[in-house]
Amino acid sequence: MAIHHGPDGPDPMQTAAIDDAAKSLLLAWDTAREQVTPRISSVQLNALLAVERSEGINLGGLAAELGMLLSSASRLCDRLVASGMVERVPGRADRREIALYLTPASRTLLGELRRIRRRALTGVLEKMSSGGRAALLRGLSEFAAAAGENGESASSAQTA
Repeated sequence: MAIHHGPDGPDPMQTAAIDDAAKSLLLAWDTAREQVTPRISSVQLNALLAVERSEGINLGGLAAELGMLLSSASRLCDRLVASGMVERVPGRADRREIALYLTPASRTLLGELRRIRRRALTGVLEKMSSGGRAALLRGLSEFAAAAGENGESASSAQTA
């Protein structure tokens, strides 16, 4: 997708309006998370999403993805294993290295989270005109591409 770089930066009013609109989107995310994942924290959910994106990720990769110390990622992984959400498997190349995989329970949880979130988004999108939905999709696609250009990872925006 070609990205158009305008001659001027964004208008502060545009930035404020987008910030306000993002609150509604984040509310849909948070509401879905609270309905589906009341027993796991946002950090645990982010870890599940990181493992889902990179099946077989090791502890070092998980720590880097989540921006935490290796020891913190290890304790987080211990909690996820104990709750039946992640399984540790010895690495294929180096048996001392541990690879992380989602369990069927965590796959079900993430699927339900997405179903609830998409249902909420559908309710809002149905209230918009088809032109408004198309413009929103174009704008969000360009926003995601620009964020990727800036080196921002999907995890920094909580992608569940």
